[in-house]
Amino acid sequence: MKKIVTFGEIMLRLQTHGFQRFIQAQSLEATYGGGEANVAVSLANYGYDAYYVTRLPKNPIGDACLAELRKNNVKTEYIARGGERLGIYFVEKGASQRASNVVYDRAHSSISTATAADFDWDSIFEGAQWFHFTGITPALGDDAAALTLAALKKAKEKGVQVSCDLNFRKKLWSSQKANEVMSTLMPYVDVVIANEEDAEKVFGIQADDTNITGGHLSDEGYKDVCKKLVAKFGFKKVAITLRESISASANNWSALLYDGSGFYKSKRYEMNVIDRVGGGDSFGGGLIYGLLEGYAMQDAIEFAVAASCLKHTIEGDFNLVSVDEVKNLAKGDGSGRVQR
Repeated sequence: MKKIVTFGEIMLRLQTHGFQRFIQAQSLEATYGGGEANVAVSLANYGYDAYYVTRLPKNPIGDACLAELRKNNVKTEYIARGGERLGIYFVEKGASQRASNVVYDRAHSSISTATAADFDWDSIFEGAQWFHFTGITPALGDDAAALTLAALKKAKEKGVQVSCDLNFRKKLWSSQKANEVMSTLMPYVDVVIANEEDAEKVFGIQADDTNITGGHLSDEGYKDVCKKLVAKFGFKKVAITLRESISASANNWSALLYDGSGFYKSKRYEMNVIDRVGGGDSFGGGLIYGLLEGYAMQDAIEFAVAASCLKHTIEGDFNLVSVDEVKNLAKGDGSGRVQR
């Protein structure tokens, strides 16, 4: 059984019912989610030993979060306990031309005040094949960035493959700060994942002939972005998700994978979006699975995009699908017919 390690912050997700606005809501639905936790859930669903590393408060909310991870077969042995609180984020789902909205309440969360004493990276990476983190974790503060760097150094010392989803969040830090911090972490990364904006927002590498808000994305422009990222940091692989936002409810979804010698473009899915939060994480989990299973590059990117397409139909952060379901969609069974 392959051992995968992910590291980051999981939060309490409080969402309005249906498509209500915050100002309308009389109650909120409570679930849990966070970039690296979402990837761990995907990989646990695919049959891997997925270990999630974080720090949770030692209180009933922390206990409930831990139980949710265990319910989804995520390994929690390396989770530290302590600190004041679990971070929260509030979600108002958009529809049609009204965008979704996320409000963070995560200052002084348990993971943001964690120290090196909370994690024994030697033990954590023993026997591990893969380590995944996102740009959200170092954005939580200088201490979190230092912890991420320590984890990366130990992962490379142990010969563990490393992936990073750049996941730029403008509500957490500036492009200048992101560039400064992420540039120190990238030399330890083998596989980088970005969306259509991340490379520009973090590293100033922009795709030509592209209008993101207008829904026009240029394949050739993003091929150039991939080449520039490899030239700058020496990544073994670059994957870029390509979201054409027709509206909050209608997106076209595809991705591009570059391995230094060739480009692999997935098929494009026309999606009716139920919940897009966690969509990029489900792509990351699918890509890691495809690469670890030794899929051909084209098959790996098709699996990742199909996995993420399915996530957009599922409420909450977690992608609760099986390998067979993803394979069926990747092979072309997207009819949505009732399975009896």
